[in-house]
Amino acid sequence: MKNYQTVLIVEDDKALLESLSRSFMRRNYETKIANNVKDALAILKNFHPRFAVVDLKMPGESGLALIKALHEFDSTIKIVMLTGYASITTTIEAIKLGACYYLAKPANVDAIIAAFNGEALEEKISDKKTSIKNIEWEYIHQALVGADFNISKAARILGMHRRTLARKLQKRGVKS
Repeated sequence: MKNYQTVLIVEDDKALLESLSRSFMRRNYETKIANNVKDALAILKNFHPRFAVVDLKMPGESGLALIKALHEFDSTIKIVMLTGYASITTTIEAIKLGACYYLAKPANVDAIIAAFNGEALEEKISDKKTSIKNIEWEYIHQALVGADFNISKAARILGMHRRTLARKLQKRGVKS
């Protein structure tokens, strides 16, 4: 039986990860933490969270891949995506894959819990301008999601050579 107050927190920034975990525990949530997608998926073998907080950009696979996996694991998990690179493109993709809300960092636990409950907050996607590198990365991300994370297929969608895409992913710390 699932405990209503269980949360999986996946964040590569160790200080933020620990801070969020402590804040959720103070609010009587049972928490499990991971700093990448692989570790998060391993936790799911013994832990069934009701909620999840997922960072977008992490070493290895992206948070979008984890949202998809969490939604497939249990479509009732309330997932909030956190990122320092907020944009319309990734917001839409996160929601399509199963996230219930998308918050720009820094977000506090009260804002996250409000998002879990479907409450609209005053926080909005950042109005700051997105760099060309981030736009390119988001376009690549969109192609990867459309290709079900198959690099060869994503390269064809993007009109680039597979090795070029693999190098770009490697620079970002994504395993190809």
